[in-house]
Amino acid sequence: MQDKILLLVRLIVETRHTHINDAIKELETKTRLSIPSTKNVKVLKAEILNTHRKS
Repeated sequence: MQDKILLLVRLIVETRHTHINDAIKELETKTRLSIPSTKNVKVLKAEILNTHRKS
């Protein structure tokens, strides 16, 4: 069976950015994601969903 799930991650950060949205954008574009498959679950694709909006 193939399905989609969402895994949420909570981060506590300290940043030099004036606006937190700039820090979020930086994390979304610079973070490398690695979620390995397990014995019973084969990970087909993992991605960080962008939360910033175009103004």
